[in-house]
Amino acid sequence: MRRTIACLLLAILVFPGVEAAQPVRARKAMVVSRETNATDAGVAILRAGGNAIDAAAAVGFALAVTHPSAGNLGGGGFMLIRFADGRATFIDFRERAPLHATRDMYLDKDGKPTRDSVLGWRAAGVPGTARGLEFAQRKYGKAKWADVVAPSVKLAREGFAISYGLANGLKTAKNLAQFPESKRIFQKSGSYHAAGDKLVQPELAGVLERIQRLGARDFYEGETAKILAAEMAKNGGLITLDDLKQYEAAERKPLEGNYRGFKIITAPPPSSGGIGILQMLAVLEKTGYEKEGAGSAQAIHYTAEAMRRYYADRAEHLGDPDFWPVPVSKLLSPAYVNKLRASINPDKATNSDDIKAGDLKTMESTETTHYSIVDAEGNCVAVTYTLNGGYGSGVAVPGLGFLLNNEMDDFSVKPGHANMYGAIGGEANAILPKKRPLSSMSPSIVLKDGKPFLVVGTPGGTRILTSVMQVIQNVVDFKMNAQDAVNFPRFHHQSRPDKLQMEPLFSPDTRKLLEQRGHTIEIVRTICEIAAIQFEDNGWLAGAADPRVEGKAAGY
Repeated sequence: MRRTIACLLLAILVFPGVEAAQPVRARKAMVVSRETNATDAGVAILRAGGNAIDAAAAVGFALAVTHPSAGNLGGGGFMLIRFADGRATFIDFRERAPLHATRDMYLDKDGKPTRDSVLGWRAAGVPGTARGLEFAQRKYGKAKWADVVAPSVKLAREGFAISYGLANGLKTAKNLAQFPESKRIFQKSGSYHAAGDKLVQPELAGVLERIQRLGARDFYEGETAKILAAEMAKNGGLITLDDLKQYEAAERKPLEGNYRGFKIITAPPPSSGGIGILQMLAVLEKTGYEKEGAGSAQAIHYTAEAMRRYYADRAEHLGDPDFWPVPVSKLLSPAYVNKLRASINPDKATNSDDIKAGDLKTMESTETTHYSIVDAEGNCVAVTYTLNGGYGSGVAVPGLGFLLNNEMDDFSVKPGHANMYGAIGGEANAILPKKRPLSSMSPSIVLKDGKPFLVVGTPGGTRILTSVMQVIQNVVDFKMNAQDAVNFPRFHHQSRPDKLQMEPLFSPDTRKLLEQRGHTIEIVRTICEIAAIQFEDNGWLAGAADPRVEGKAAGY
């Protein structure tokens, strides 16, 4: 059914005179998320007088109940805020490596990476979600904390109807089946949940009720913290009470750049996404890549070549800025961007073996979820948070009911070795205690004439930043509305492996032209799931949930 819908949507975009796909429109406020109950929780907070930051916290806690593959208390993420008065800030609640973490902790006696960074108790970094959502809400929200957490408590305590997609995801999640508590909660001990069943999570409800009453302090110092630390010690994990007590969210200055007269506000390091989006768009801006239209071989070729070049830089230069001097200004300097652009052959793909990270010394200075929110005052929030892989490490903490992340795999477990997403990492992203792993999460806000124009983000591992960029291209360069921009088929290149991944709806003729230019094409079922809000010229908000998943846009 999804493929049929997507084919119809592509036909609408390709054939002139056919009416475009329509987003959900609202006058005052809008919430777009991956899951219906979470979207409704955010809208309810806005209707009750809360602002976009309050709604963002409510949606985040709700997704921890209703979207267990990525929504979380046991993971971390980023929140980008653009206030109605023009200020902007970035809340970094990315996980951190435990105090007992070591550089080579995931290598066997022969120096080869093990599976411990992906599966089980040792894969988890110190979670940041509860602290990050509270930090943002306490500082910038205006609703009562208890009211913000209340929807998630109700969803966990009373349960919610399981969708078809969630039922299928839970049944096929092999990592959940390997841990008794995860299998009991999420797979009914092997008998499995069916679509329409009610999922009740009393242990998780208890955690959320304590957070509602006591704040995030419970998660990091109280009963929840003590249970988590004890279970870690019992099962060979590394997270201790000291790790939890010392965890802090960080507030950072967002990155800003310009593209064709639009201003882009996006994620700074330890995200690799914001730098990537700004660099790739800067490379493309003077190429004329867009002249043959969206989905053309020329547009895809130039964009893929820009992607390929950035990922070489990402592997070498990106890491946690608290531990590594990330050369942001050098990677985005006009001189360097011009050099990258000049290296693109318009008629032939570059072999990734021939692309090296830029020598900047002489220059001047996955399974994730995203939601976008705009309130009636004009505040905009873009949040991307994650457990990393689908259902994280597979471990649900006994007595607490939430899943732990496997975020330690986002470090360079062994510099030069690919992680679970195939991305190569270097020394900049090596494991150190209290360090945050490099991320691709790229919540972004685009301004037009100094006013909000587009709020956008997505899950998807290393494919996040390339997907966010393509939606921006679709709106800015190809004049699509928000829903068409989200629906349009996507592609991805990350240098290594040297393959151009494409969704199946691109035409065979386009794929043949790209192969003639030297691209090796790999067809993948879907690439990412965008949640976007566009400010239309007539004053309406246009919310676009991705038809690739069971998302929902709603407003008033």
